[in-house]
Amino acid sequence: MRRDRGAVLLVAFGVAVGVDLASLAVGFDTGHLAAKPLLMPLLAAYAYTRGAPRPLIAALLFGWGGDVLLLSDAEPAFLAGMGSFAVGHVCYLVLFGGPGVSAGPAAPVGPTGPGRSGRSSYRARVAFGVAYALALVVAVASLWPGLPADLRLPVAGYSALLTTMAWAAARLGSVAGLGGALFVVSDMLIATGVAEWPQPPRPDLWIMLTYLAAQYLLTRGALDTLGTRPSSTPAEGGAPQHTV
Repeated sequence: MRRDRGAVLLVAFGVAVGVDLASLAVGFDTGHLAAKPLLMPLLAAYAYTRGAPRPLIAALLFGWGGDVLLLSDAEPAFLAGMGSFAVGHVCYLVLFGGPGVSAGPAAPVGPTGPGRSGRSSYRARVAFGVAYALALVVAVASLWPGLPADLRLPVAGYSALLTTMAWAAARLGSVAGLGGALFVVSDMLIATGVAEWPQPPRPDLWIMLTYLAAQYLLTRGALDTLGTRPSSTPAEGGAPQHTV
């Protein structure tokens, strides 16, 4: 029964995504205002029916808070929305660092230490982290002159947290890793708009497209990698069991 509810909620999420993106594509503001607040609650409800860990549900709901706040163009709402997303990223970091999360394939251990696969995984994570760190420095340095003075430090701090989350997401595999990368792309599109850089046509469409793909892939990666609890067990407790 819970699986059936999950399928219905996932379809409802897909419909809301379609309405939101189509509304942005044609400039139908009413459709966007109606659909956007539904997106993350539907995805969170779907994740709940799959026995999602608490930090995942919390991350999606804080994303919903950011979505609603960013419907306003006022600067206080922008800062509050960024704060809500930041708390969501902290929830993701808790999720990615929690029990049952592997940093890569298990490595055989012998007299000389970790095997070759463990060393390769470690080197890949280090290289990935260096690449994200360089991208962060370049992005913040490039955006800094164009940002309003009172937004520079908040945007820099938020960008560091977002980049850390995106890097940590790769611990769950390529699906979640892609989700983390797309989250960075989406927020970079927002930041370049604030800094008054040239924008593609319909920038809000591309922001929402990459953002929704990011949240779905992070959810999918978490559910597939961490597993879910039995349908008879509430999401709040019980031993994890893969049922996706």
